[in-house]
Formats: sequence, structure tokens, C-alpha cells
Amino acid sequence: MNICVTGGAGFIGSHLVDKLIEQGHTVLVIDNLSTGCREFVNPKAQFVEMDIRDSELLTVLAKFKPEYVFHEAAQTMVPVSMHDPAFDCDVNLMGLINVLNTCYKINVKKIIMPSSAAVYGDLDTLPLTEAMVGHPSSFYGLTKLTTESYLRLYYEAFGLPYICFRYANVYGPRQGNGGEGGVISIFCERLQKQQDITIFGDGEQTRDFVYVDDVVAANLNALEVPDLVGVINVSTEVSTSLNELVAQFKNIVGHDFVVHYESERAGDIKHSLLSTKKMMAELNYSPKINLTTGLANTYHYFDSKL
Repeated sequence: MNICVTGGAGFIGSHLVDKLIEQGHTVLVIDNLSTGCREFVNPKAQFVEMDIRDSELLTVLAKFKPEYVFHEAAQTMVPVSMHDPAFDCDVNLMGLINVLNTCYKINVKKIIMPSSAAVYGDLDTLPLTEAMVGHPSSFYGLTKLTTESYLRLYYEAFGLPYICFRYANVYGPRQGNGGEGGVISIFCERLQKQQDITIFGDGEQTRDFVYVDDVVAANLNALEVPDLVGVINVSTEVSTSLNELVAQFKNIVGHDFVVHYESERAGDIKHSLLSTKKMMAELNYSPKINLTTGLANTYHYFDSKL
């Protein structure tokens, strides 16, 4: 099949492109390289350097004729969204509308894209299920929650099917040090240089860390269920505090390091844990990579980049 991946030079997008190519699909990558890396793009993929807000997106995709679009391009940094909500909105909403209009006009079979655990905010009842009403604590979370409504309305009004994944905190090789869930890549980068690490808060905040290979596998499974439409969590349903994360790293890195604790950051969520029931029932998928294995893989990837 012809498949387009926006943000295909980025962290999750590039891994997804690799697997799609491996499966024999013809893949077009759209990326403006603002945060993505050209060297991450599979050499067997077609590549166009373009912003998702560009009016020429329609011309490019009309020529390629994708059956499916994986829309991975986004502004993913919570602090950036708090500092510049207009920029966050422009990329994540106006960019989305341009992609949706394009998909609708060229009769794409389905758009598959991420939302985020950030849409839930600090809800008390864990694990978080897709039916829960979110109360985002950051502008990034707000734009992602609004994204879900745009997808629903484009489906109801124009018949454009979608699957929207609420990713937990994704980590793994190729991750930058600024995106959502980037705490692991930040720690890896600093520990490889034998530098101290910093935790914002007391370290007892918890996250649901999911390895990038599991996220990609869930996306690929979405191609196998053509009638499925809606929002689905992609997670492990395993809660890990940042202090527990530090303990794991102490078993991996082989040297001592100091942890500095600083004030909490605006917009950060205290606890996040996503239910996996719908993912397992409707996508027939459950995560395969545990945190110990995933952390080791990620740390050794950063080691190889030094």
C-alpha cells in the first residue's frame, strides 16, 4: 500500500516508517526537520521536506495517493506549550486541519495518529480509561484533547475514519531530549556523559512508560482492523515513579551519579497510568517490552552515539 507518515524523521515516526518498509509498503515521509533528523529516514522511503501547515501538502499527497496517513508530526513539548500556546496551537491544530482537509479531499481510507496521556490531566481514578473526561493541565494536553474532537467531527461530517492513540510516556532509541516522555532520553544522555541528573518535584510522580517498539506495533495492528474507529490508549498499565526509574538506571549504568531535586514545573502531571483493556480487546495487542529491557536498549543506543 501507499502510506504517508508525517513526522517520519522524528522519534516514533521513523521507527514506524522502518516497519512499514519492512512489511513491503511504499512510504512517503513528510517532515520539516525542525526536530526530526534526516538520517533517521529510511533510505527506501520517499522524502519531502515540508511543514504540515504548508498549502502545498495537498499537491504532494494528491500525487502520491496514500491509502492511509499516519500523522505523527506535532509540537510535543509541554514547557513550550506553556511558554508559547499560540505556536503549540498553530502546529497541533492548524497543522492538523490542513492534514485532515487534505486526507478528505484525496479520499484517504483512514488517518491514524497520536493523542496523548496529557489529555487526562491529573484525574484521581487510575488507571485512566478512554471513556474518562479529560481536564488537561497544559496547553499541549488541551490541543491534543481538541485534536480528538476534530477527528470525531471530520468522521461524522465528512466520513473520514480515524484511530487516535492516547500514548503513555513513550521512550526508546532516537528520542530527543525535549519531547513528551523525554525524561528517559534526558537521563540517558546525561548519564552517558557521567553527569548529574535533575528531577522536578520529589520524584514520587509516576508515569506509564511504553517502549517505542510496542507503540509502533499497535499502530501496525490498526491497519488490520479497517472498521475500527475511535480513541485507544497505548500503554503498559504499569506505574513507575521517577525515583524507581533512577534505581533502574543505577543497575544499568555501572557508575555512581547524583540526583538533584528542583521545584515542580507548571503543567506537569503528578500521576499517569493508562488502562490497556481496550487496546488488548480491539487491537488484539499487549506490550512485549518491559521497562528493564527497554531502558537497557535505550541507554546502550545513547552509548553508541557518543
